[in-house]
Amino acid sequence: MADPMSASRFLRALKDEGLTVVETDGWRTHNRNQMGPWGPVHGVMMHHTVTKGTDATVRICRNGYAGLPGPLCHGVIDKRGRVHLVGYGRANHAGSGDDDVLRAVIAEKALPPDNEANTDGNRHFYGFECENLGDGKDPWPAVQVEAMEAAAAAVCRVHNWNGPSVIGHLEWQPGKIDPRGVSMAGLRRRVDERLDPPMVPPYTVKKGDTLWSIAADKLGDGQRWGEIARLNQLPSSGITPGQELKLPKK
Repeated sequence: MADPMSASRFLRALKDEGLTVVETDGWRTHNRNQMGPWGPVHGVMMHHTVTKGTDATVRICRNGYAGLPGPLCHGVIDKRGRVHLVGYGRANHAGSGDDDVLRAVIAEKALPPDNEANTDGNRHFYGFECENLGDGKDPWPAVQVEAMEAAAAAVCRVHNWNGPSVIGHLEWQPGKIDPRGVSMAGLRRRVDERLDPPMVPPYTVKKGDTLWSIAADKLGDGQRWGEIARLNQLPSSGITPGQELKLPKK
């Protein structure tokens, strides 16, 4: 769980991961924030576009269509592996999904079946639309899948997430099939391999723990307790036994 990074940080994270980024006009402030909050964010969601042709795909993802205003994602990943930034903030990409899936993403655990649509995903996920017809025949070039891996890893790296924080639309919303033709389990493995060394595994709070003692034990410096508090957006009530905390790197 985290506050969304700034648009400038998002751009820098993608470029730092080695991606070619194309900025569309006004992408930094193009969003659906008037429809509700964006954040806290919990993960990255991948889609396919059901479109053909990069120019048309980018245009649709930026502007939307009748009944679904844009932006329809934050970045469009084309077949050449380029990431076109079309919006930043709340975007119409995830829709309503399963709260059990969201809890699993937050805990970075195995995903349960998505059999409910009771939670606002547009609020909680970064979204990448990937240029593909989604018919099971349109190929996925290796350079495009590598860009999907890199884009997901870029976001995970900033937020101290791992591969399990990356999901497909089909794992979130009942009835969805995207990104058809890409193994999400395989993509998560690739993200974890890219995040080498991996992000720090979560810590389960034990009786008697304090943020200071956890920071001293796991990070080697009790004075870093504030980093743990900020990373987990902890309330003033503190921590409780059984609670899982994300830890910053040493």
